[in-house]
Amino acid sequence: MLELKNVSAGYPGRTVLRNVSLDACPGRVLALLGPNGCGKSTLIRTAAGLQPALSGEILLDGKPLRDYSSRQAAQRIAYLPQSRAVPGITARRMVLHGRFPYLSYPRRYRQEDYAAVDQALFQADAAELADCLLPELSGGQRQKVYLAMALAQETETILMDEPTTYLDVRHQMETLRLSRRLAAEGRAVVLVLHDICLALEMADEIAVLGEGRLLALGGPEDIYRSKVLERVMRVCLSRAASPRGWRYFCELPEEG
Repeated sequence: MLELKNVSAGYPGRTVLRNVSLDACPGRVLALLGPNGCGKSTLIRTAAGLQPALSGEILLDGKPLRDYSSRQAAQRIAYLPQSRAVPGITARRMVLHGRFPYLSYPRRYRQEDYAAVDQALFQADAAELADCLLPELSGGQRQKVYLAMALAQETETILMDEPTTYLDVRHQMETLRLSRRLAAEGRAVVLVLHDICLALEMADEIAVLGEGRLLALGGPEDIYRSKVLERVMRVCLSRAASPRGWRYFCELPEEG
């Protein structure tokens, strides 16, 4: 389990978020929501150990994250960034990067590494892209490859910053369904999302960030009823019952 205890995150001379406490629990999907610039990406990078917390403590399986080596941490936490460079290599070679935490240098891939890559490409609906060069792929296709790379790490915790970026509606929904399947396998899944309706439908727990702090933390029902998202995001939320549960709708408030 990944635990944040009174964590303040940001950069030297600029604190973005203060005193955030939340847990990423096995078997659950946690969605981080909030307006642009509220610190969602900063928090998830800090939780992944990619930048130091300004204060507070991050625990991984009860042990301070700072006590793990970068390789040990990468064997336990996978991180999918919002964007990354596009090297001139094939998709399969890119996904193999997800196996680096398990390999010594010089890297010699094992049969189990190739098997993990094939499985990850399949899970991310990117198997047909395996031999394609990354620069020749669309943004959505590359996003599926990067997702596969994170899956290939085979970690207990997976942190994803805007995993639905560039994806069409169908693949956005499939990515969130995949998140639910990963949680069902016992993994802890944390997603930074902008689509608050999909988050309310898919997540087990929602953290709302804004005003430099954690404004609310709870299940979708509690978050919806609190109206905190409407206040922070400046939208009107409604919902309707369907055979598959609540369906949420978002619209701008009336002018005047």
